Amino acid sequence: MTSEEKAPRPLGDLERVVMEQLWAAPDALTVRAVYEQVSTTRDLAYTTVMTVLDRLAKKKLTERERDGKAWRYRAAAPREEMAADLMRDALDRAGDRREALVRFVDQVSDEEAELLREALARLEEREG
Repeated sequence: MTSEEKAPRPLGDLERVVMEQLWAAPDALTVRAVYEQVSTTRDLAYTTVMTVLDRLAKKKLTERERDGKAWRYRAAAPREEMAADLMRDALDRAGDRREALVRFVDQVSDEEAELLREALARLEEREG
């Protein structure tokens, strides 16, 4: 991440709901399509969904393309990549990065610890 790029911020509740729709969709969605999906469980105005999608595009969390007069949106990155970026940002903000990592590892399950060991072994192989 360059110094010009903004570090990711956790998504707000509505942003997360909208991103879930985009991550689940095989293709880019119009504002109308996202609105119709989200409005089944929330009482929202169409313009609210439009504003959230616009804000997500400005944050570079979505990509958008013109489709006639409408915009179509898709997630700019998989959810796992976004989670990794947020984790890295949290570490960057921690006063003591090492202590934050130790506390994180203390909280993972045995299965997650094994995944971390495998990831570190792959990293060592690439660098070695």
